[in-house]
Amino acid sequence: MAGPAKKAFPLRLDPALHAAIERLAAQDLRSVNAEVEVLLREALARRGVKVATGEPPRRGRPPKDITQQTE
Repeated sequence: MAGPAKKAFPLRLDPALHAAIERLAAQDLRSVNAEVEVLLREALARRGVKVATGEPPRRGRPPKDITQQTE
């Protein structure tokens, strides 16, 4: 399932900072990457920076294709 394209780049973090983000992510049932994105969006919002949000990823099974059903 292909989602919206995202910019990938390496990020160097202090190990203690990464561990704290990891704990937050686990509490919110998110990946570390998703948690970093949430934290960045929250920080930008506090500064009054508006960031366009893309379409959220689709969850669950894809709908069945009627043309593939055979009986």
